[in-house]
Formats: sequence, structure tokens, C-alpha cells
Amino acid sequence: MTHQAATDSGTGDGIRVSESLSIPRSELEIRASRSSGAGGQHVNKTSSRIEIAWNIAGSRAITDEQRDRLLEKLKSRLSDDGAIRIVASDTRSQLRNREAAERRLADTIAKALVVPKKRKPTRRPRAADEARLTEKKKHSERKRERKRPITD
Repeated sequence: MTHQAATDSGTGDGIRVSESLSIPRSELEIRASRSSGAGGQHVNKTSSRIEIAWNIAGSRAITDEQRDRLLEKLKSRLSDDGAIRIVASDTRSQLRNREAAERRLADTIAKALVVPKKRKPTRRPRAADEARLTEKKKHSERKRERKRPITD
């Protein structure tokens, strides 16, 4: 997924996570507040910090399977009511911070929805086992040759 495709520009109806999933803006809670850090007086008088909250547990945009997967994978990042909170205060622009927060939300959700491939158990080749045993025999023979002969 490219970063440009993270938000639906133009339509404004949702945040595009993947081809099959878009988070409706009506389900998002967006708050602006004063940012901290460098910026001089600008920081003291503008609300450029953006906080986006999306309630995964109560969302109608995802399937039950997706919800279970998200709740499991993101459980350390969720609030008690099942909402994920993303904060952006990187720039002095509220608009750019909102775009950054939306991109981070989309990336976080997309990564959590990836289902890892199931590992197929494989067998070692017989030649590898034989080579290992041959090497063990050589090693033990070498050790045995180093011992002093027992004389009576």
C-alpha cells in the first residue's frame, strides 16, 4: 500500500486501509489540542496536535473475523472500550498532522490484519543426516587417535 492511497482524497468518506477496507469518518473521533515542543508563540496559540480515536470493538466497517484479529493483535494499544488512539504533532500544521495521523492509523490497521502464512513442516534431506553422522564419526576417530596408547 502506498502512502498516497492511505486516505481517500476528494471523497472524504473514509480512510482507505486496503482494497477491501475503508474506515468511515463517521466512526472516527478527531480532537485537536495544543501541541508541545518547539515553535515559539505559535505553539501557545494554535491547536495543531491531532488525536484520532477509532472504536474497533463497536465498528460496523469490519467483519467479526477482522475485529477479532485487530482486538488480539492490537490489545496492548487499545483502551478499555476497545478504541485505538493515534496522535500526531509532528508539524505546525493541523492539516498535515491530521493526514499523518490518518496514515498511521491506516498503516497500523493494515499491518495488524496481515495473516501470516502457516509454516509447512519440512524434512531434512537424508544426505544431510548422513553427512552429519559421517562428520561425527570422523571427529570421534580424530579424538580417539590423539589418546595415548594404553600400555601394561
